[in-house]
Amino acid sequence: MTLADWSSWQPADWPAPPGVVAGHTLRGGGVSRGPWGAPGGAVAVRGEGGRGEGADGGLNLGAACGDDPAAVGVNRARLAAHLPAEPLWLDQVHGVRVQAVEGPAVPGAVPPVADAAVTAQPGVVLAVLSADCLPVLLTNRQASVVAAVHAGWRGLAGGVIENAVAAARRLSPGATEWMAWLGPAIGPAAFEVGEDVLDAFERIDPGASVFFVPGAVAGKWQADLFGLARRRLTQAGVAQIHGGGICTVSNPYRLYSYRRDRTTGRLASLIWIRPTAA
Repeated sequence: MTLADWSSWQPADWPAPPGVVAGHTLRGGGVSRGPWGAPGGAVAVRGEGGRGEGADGGLNLGAACGDDPAAVGVNRARLAAHLPAEPLWLDQVHGVRVQAVEGPAVPGAVPPVADAAVTAQPGVVLAVLSADCLPVLLTNRQASVVAAVHAGWRGLAGGVIENAVAAARRLSPGATEWMAWLGPAIGPAAFEVGEDVLDAFERIDPGASVFFVPGAVAGKWQADLFGLARRRLTQAGVAQIHGGGICTVSNPYRLYSYRRDRTTGRLASLIWIRPTAA
């Protein structure tokens, strides 16, 4: 079965060059149970390819969210079987550090502490985990560099997108037509935040206030992560921005959401440059 045929995979909807593969996993098709499995104990995606074989649990890929490590291992192996190499997993801390990756992931190695990764090496699979935070994938028209970014509100306010774009440009200074894809994240109708979040963005960019709408309670705001990310990407010189708008909270049968469920799994958004022999 190819990656495109795998029912637990959703390709990114963007005009990336043929040499780049990108997308995100879905909730079903793994072996995780309980809150990391299918919602309410039901089958989210029956088997692989809808043919009844495989697992009927959750495809949780997060190793630090309370799930059985053995189940996470099976889920990660299931994903890796569809990839050109093991994904490079990150120890995500809602920060702004970008990891430059020069070679394939080493099985069993300690994940680097970073919230973004960038590479110019074909076949190196970059990955970020999320369950409401915004995954952002980057490349250029030449398919010379790819990047994966985990953009929660803290990282977004702190400049993780700008750091990732700058790191990508350093690896391929002559590249043109940079583009980004925004994956599933908590939507503005579900993302209620306090004054501290609004202040964090306004201190750096007063114009960001247009992406905050007063909430039903005084001192609360509905924040638009997608809009904030588009603004940051545009300011960083990324003219083509695609995706966005798919709310994790509103899709319990397809997507994990921390804000909705608290104890839950993690989706993976992945990107790589296709190996020349593939």
